[in-house]
Amino acid sequence: MAKLLVRDLAQAVSPAGTQAALRGREAMRSLDVVEDAYVLCDDGRIAAVGRMSDLGRVEGEVEELDGSGCAAIPGLVDCHTHAVFAGSRVGEFELRSGGATYEELHAAGGGILSTVSATRAAGEQGLAEALALHRSWMLASGTTTFEAKSGYGLDRETELAMLRVVRDAGGSPTWLGAHAVPPEFDDADAYLDFALAEVLPEAAKLAEAADVFLERGAFDAVQARRYLEACRAAGLRLRLHADQFTEGGGIPLAAELGAVSVDHLEATGPDGVKTLAASDVAAVLLPVAALFLGRPMPPARALVDEGAIVALATDFNPGSAFCESLPLVAGLACTQMQMAPAEVLAACTVNAAHVLGRADRAGRLAPGYDADIVLLDASDWRYLPYHLGGNHIAQVIQGGKPTA
Repeated sequence: MAKLLVRDLAQAVSPAGTQAALRGREAMRSLDVVEDAYVLCDDGRIAAVGRMSDLGRVEGEVEELDGSGCAAIPGLVDCHTHAVFAGSRVGEFELRSGGATYEELHAAGGGILSTVSATRAAGEQGLAEALALHRSWMLASGTTTFEAKSGYGLDRETELAMLRVVRDAGGSPTWLGAHAVPPEFDDADAYLDFALAEVLPEAAKLAEAADVFLERGAFDAVQARRYLEACRAAGLRLRLHADQFTEGGGIPLAAELGAVSVDHLEATGPDGVKTLAASDVAAVLLPVAALFLGRPMPPARALVDEGAIVALATDFNPGSAFCESLPLVAGLACTQMQMAPAEVLAACTVNAAHVLGRADRAGRLAPGYDADIVLLDASDWRYLPYHLGGNHIAQVIQGGKPTA
């Protein structure tokens, strides 16, 4: 494999240091910025980052990529998506725009369950094709590392197929077995009996983590505990959807069980912020979902200032966040949640990689890390959040190879 030299960059920018996760204002705002830079990649890894004036002769076969006028940042890491699904909820989107609430649509048989029906019908090949399409959108937006959840099957065959599809696409699979109660079960407890006995043993062989939707109308804290404890015993890392609409005890439960993350947090108050800041549970914030549903934004500023681990993700899904763009998430984080650009960069690179257990190889431009690089069509890396909704990705490099 030839080496790749990305040369004559306006900037090469990365979260500073080697620590993961970064927490607190000072650490999250600390960057390594190299002007007039190069990045040398060798065998799929970053070999060196430095100034062009310090670049010596590179031995061996070398492919050169002209980065003139571009700023280079680490490949973006999307640590919370639902990117495996079939069908569309565009009709639901129209109803919601006319005033129907997410909870009303869910109670009427829409929402998650409508996607469950379409996803079950797609088959594993159909799901693989859907993920390939969605993955191409994500990659074009700068996402080189991604997580994707099951949870739109809610039966044995489809849940396992979803996890296989994510694994085979190079993603980080999460078993969201407790997403909703499918129509063939009378209640949440009966469904959990089935899921834990019939699906978990095989899901634990495919997934890296387990997730639960702890929310009114889905699963309560007692049910979430039962599910998560069983998943932990099966060797899965723990994650929670919590505090999206109500504070239902998700944050204390996550802290008690040693979960990797608790995600959403639109309804989180000061006590929840303090609990997260005192724990090693990451707060994964999903501003597109808040915007899409007209919810309050998560308390990002308080979480960062109190010292919590903060990551950002798209929540890409067909119902409440039909958006694959981490650059758009970055813009929303700055404009709607008062995060500084450097904090945002840390939150969707090294901290998101930490949530996925990949912080030793993804999320930084530094020797030894995966050669995943995004070149922005701008000479200043801050255009990542500044150019809101713009097409400002000039080139994506994954594993040391340009993707297009």
